[in-house]
Amino acid sequence: MSQDNFGQEGFYSGNYDASNQGYDMNSAGAGQTFGQDPQFGQFDYSQGYPDQSNSAPQNVYAGSIMTPEVPNAYTGPSSNSGGDSYEDELPLMEELGINFDHITQKTMAVLNPLKQTESTIMQDTDLAGPFVFCLAFGGSLMLAGKLQFGFIYGIGVVGCLAMYSLLNLMSITGVSAGCVISVLGYCLLPMVILSFSAVLLSLQGLIGIVLTALAVIWCSLSASKLFVSALSMDHQQPLVAYPCALVYGVFALLTVF
Repeated sequence: MSQDNFGQEGFYSGNYDASNQGYDMNSAGAGQTFGQDPQFGQFDYSQGYPDQSNSAPQNVYAGSIMTPEVPNAYTGPSSNSGGDSYEDELPLMEELGINFDHITQKTMAVLNPLKQTESTIMQDTDLAGPFVFCLAFGGSLMLAGKLQFGFIYGIGVVGCLAMYSLLNLMSITGVSAGCVISVLGYCLLPMVILSFSAVLLSLQGLIGIVLTALAVIWCSLSASKLFVSALSMDHQQPLVAYPCALVYGVFALLTVF
């Protein structure tokens, strides 16, 4: 048999050389194929292995196993669309409602009751200063051997409620509870100074009575000044100073006795 024709797809069709027991690669029909193999491409029997030069490219995994790909690396707050950077954020104390600048201005306004203050100071009704002054007042009394924290908070709550009701009746615009607590708490500073002086000397003598009276007048003048400036109550400071003096007079009794 000089030539065998295999009719199946993918097999070689050519001349068979009986002396070499194989196909004649130089025959006229050599190199012809009946089709392309979908995986290996065209067969090249002269080299003894399939020719993959014309085959379709295969998908090769070039990544790392168990390593996720991050499309966009995090570069900080500025990488977020519409996000603000750390430089534009407010300080932590201001976010908590604690402004040291306003605390300093209110403290200086209390220490100088004759100085005129701006009404914008009382727009920030912070409670950090009053809380510190109440703790300082109780601590100074404790140094003198008087544990009066319960009386301080009880008198403070009753005094704030009374002043809140009175000022809402007297003023046209009205007042908030935070403003009342803030003013009465800041104006407790002269009473704190008096209580610290009670550690060194007795306040039940003549000198103590004079110092106590001056502290009560100081506290009432400072509180009435802040209330009048915040509520625009012109020529009504004496009317506001009288109930303030009653409140701080009770604190003075705790200090003396």
